Amino acid sequence: MEHKKKKRILVVDDHEDNIELLRARLEARGYEVEGASDGQAALDAVRRTCPDLILLDVMMPKMDGIEVVRRLKANADLPFIPVIMQTALDSTENKVEGLDAGADDYITKPINFAELEARVNSLLRIKALQTALADSKKELSELNDKLRQISLTDGLTQIENRRSLEERLHEMWQHSVRLHEPIALIMCDIDKFKSVNDNYGHQAGDSVLKEFAQLLKDEAREIDRVGRYGGEEFLLILSGTVLDAAVTFAERLREKVEGHTFTYAGGTLRRTMSCGVAASPHPRVKDQEALLRAADDALYVAKETGRNRVVRFDGAEFNAHTQGKGNDSTDGDKPAKETAAEGAASTPGSPPRSTATAHGATAGA
Repeated sequence: MEHKKKKRILVVDDHEDNIELLRARLEARGYEVEGASDGQAALDAVRRTCPDLILLDVMMPKMDGIEVVRRLKANADLPFIPVIMQTALDSTENKVEGLDAGADDYITKPINFAELEARVNSLLRIKALQTALADSKKELSELNDKLRQISLTDGLTQIENRRSLEERLHEMWQHSVRLHEPIALIMCDIDKFKSVNDNYGHQAGDSVLKEFAQLLKDEAREIDRVGRYGGEEFLLILSGTVLDAAVTFAERLREKVEGHTFTYAGGTLRRTMSCGVAASPHPRVKDQEALLRAADDALYVAKETGRNRVVRFDGAEFNAHTQGKGNDSTDGDKPAKETAAEGAASTPGSPPRSTATAHGATAGA
């Protein structure tokens, strides 16, 4: 049978006889007692092992009890430790001074041990309630953190979801504007993904999405944000990255995916990806919504012009394709989305993202 852990009381008094007398009485009541002969020794004892309660003499040399309790209560790293001040001075002024410093109770000398035991028991009950409340608050805070994390995470791929991406884009856009730093977006899409579900089943499709998400995470930097924007569309937010560097990185991702063999229960398959890239500062991008729309429009141009390619929102290919439709990356209609069909891929090389630089900004993996 497990024994209940004894409550630990620290007795602070500059007279050793007083400590030993209190030790004998308290240990007889089942408490564990440690003594300290001055204020600094008391603080050192608390730092070593936090007691459940402190019985603290007021009148001590070097550092009196008032200063000790003031320092204890000012230490935010300590839990709630009840402090009973003991003094031979039974004046209201002395009691008020101790209580103002942070003491929780007062008892006068000579000590009535029945009264002391009642005060100790009362404060230990309060401490138990305080500890239980603190534990509950901590558990609630941890639960809220977990729930928030769940609300911002895509359940299938375990990367950020659309809500999280939109929050991060807002934060990173504000940071970019405030510090006059570049920011880039890559909107990417798995080519002909519907045919994976149609031909191999939804479990195979889920496996492809999870592997694809991991590929993106592995290639991105820690400061970049990677998430599933919806369906088979994914968004990467690249902090401090200019357009040329973002295009180079997107091409690297495209080649990585093109050379990858996706596995699922029962087989393997190949797929390619299309990317639309946009960045700020740029004359066409006035706000974060325009930046997102530009990347999205560039992705649809990549889809309509053959898939398995990277299109920048201000490039010749994008302009040539959108001019005929009266479309613009900041306020036009989007090109039509791709229809489901089957596709395959080959395996090329991969230039490092860190080699692309412009205006002093880099986009390293």
